[in-house]
Amino acid sequence: MNPTSRAKVKRVLVLAYSQSGQLFKVIERILAPLRADDGIEVHVEILRPSKPFPFPWSFFSFLDAFPESAHLIPPELEPLSLVGDENFDLVILPYQVWFLAPSQPVTGFLKHPLVRKLLADKPVVTVIACRNMWMMAQEKVKVLLTQCGARLIDNVVLTDKSPTLVSVITTPYGVLNGREERFPGLPAAGIPGPNIANCQRFGLALRDALHAHAEHGTQPLLRGLQACDADPHLYVSERAGTRSFYLWGKLLRAVGAPGQLRRRPFLMAYAVFLILLILSVVPLSLTVQTLLRPILGKRFAALKQQFDAPSGASAERMKAYEL
Repeated sequence: MNPTSRAKVKRVLVLAYSQSGQLFKVIERILAPLRADDGIEVHVEILRPSKPFPFPWSFFSFLDAFPESAHLIPPELEPLSLVGDENFDLVILPYQVWFLAPSQPVTGFLKHPLVRKLLADKPVVTVIACRNMWMMAQEKVKVLLTQCGARLIDNVVLTDKSPTLVSVITTPYGVLNGREERFPGLPAAGIPGPNIANCQRFGLALRDALHAHAEHGTQPLLRGLQACDADPHLYVSERAGTRSFYLWGKLLRAVGAPGQLRRRPFLMAYAVFLILLILSVVPLSLTVQTLLRPILGKRFAALKQQFDAPSGASAERMKAYEL
């Protein structure tokens, strides 16, 4: 490739960590159109914790991850292949939600010494795959991106479509037994296969946007593709859960470091508290909000507009990118 044609190549950085492998499937569908284009070069940087997180989780390793997740304590990562002087036109940041916060490896990257060099003034597309609560995690990611000078230009959210009280059972069962194993009589946990397949529309739209140099602008690249459809009725539950994780996490961090046996009695106490919280506060909150919907309608609408941004839930461009 001669220097002139090389200068026209758009470079995309993808920061990737997936514990169960589900997020990798999402990433691959988005990246397929970009990789197939000779005018786009994709660099996938796999984030590897120095001490890998297990999958499936054990019961205590799962609970033991929440204090550091909630407090955004970065784990040590294996050395990156990047040195910081690379130039990318677009950054894609997929992440899982751990305890209403970004997964620890993603936090580790966003607090890495090289992150400001890599992301300063770069347009970033976040891609979230989770059960159903992600709004508080995204608020934390926004702060971390702002601190390193990045520009959040789009947000894609994929969630488990099961009812809340079903996914409360199937998701923990899946992470403790393996993503493919189902709780008897209930659907498998995770993002439905067709929803993952349809993620290709985002890659097609990003491809077209890069060729149009739209990443230099201030408008979302994925608007009109049903990228993000927030449920504002979960906001109260997320706020309560975030406070709970933070306060209990502070106690547990005072008790001991991750993996220490003296944490376990407190983890057991928190597990009981969390189950009671989920079985009482979440249904009660949703019931109260349903009863007060006529009064809270404007508040819900404002919250939805806030968390749908920047990409939104509208569908006017879907036909242009249908499979």
